[in-house]
Amino acid sequence: MAKVLVPLPDRDFDVTEVAVPWRLLTEAGHEVVFATEEGAMPAADPRLLTGVLFGQLGAEREPVAFYRALEQDRSFRAPLRWRDVNPSAWDALVLPGGHAQGMKQYLGGEALHAKVAALWAREIPVAAICHGVLVLARAKDAQGVPLLRGRRTTCLPKYMERTAWMLTAWKLGDYYRTYPAYVEDEVRGALASPSHFERGPVNLVTRGTRTDDRAAFVVEDGAYLSARWPGDAYLFAKRLIAKLAR
Repeated sequence: MAKVLVPLPDRDFDVTEVAVPWRLLTEAGHEVVFATEEGAMPAADPRLLTGVLFGQLGAEREPVAFYRALEQDRSFRAPLRWRDVNPSAWDALVLPGGHAQGMKQYLGGEALHAKVAALWAREIPVAAICHGVLVLARAKDAQGVPLLRGRRTTCLPKYMERTAWMLTAWKLGDYYRTYPAYVEDEVRGALASPSHFERGPVNLVTRGTRTDDRAAFVVEDGAYLSARWPGDAYLFAKRLIAKLAR
């Protein structure tokens, strides 16, 4: 059984990108432990639980059910503090995403970045999805180099971020734009070569499921794996479980 760390902001993380890996990892017998900045119980982006716009664009029914079960999990209700994370105590790290403004606490958290860099240096499996890849683009090694330098990766593609923003800006403003820069642009800036970024097949609607991975996309590079959006979450979790089995 592996011990898997999942750091989170206090609020606004993506429902699917947290609940699906938690459910599949725990079903596989692994221990999942959460951490927030000061040990507060976290809360997902509420719009994703009820539907972002006219009941649409939110999380699917199964991930929402997983999240409701997760809310009763002991580690989720009483997470570690980021500063108390001992990098030597973990077998894997999961970095979920989310786009609402509460994510900035986690995406820009320098104390968290330092812990992530220490975990990365141990060469344990590290899995990042959507905006979570920004943590690895911003965190640096002991020489001041972004952790992603020299790795192949994906993240939330620019066309997905732009489309979601354009469809909802009239009602929700910059809800889908966490930062002025697109996630893909910042991630690309941390890479050693433009060829190290993999966008994956163009897809705006179809999501992978527990039993069907045809619409999902994951990039693996050694111990590191990355995915684009909630539609990849099931395959993302399955691939991490396979790494832990090896």
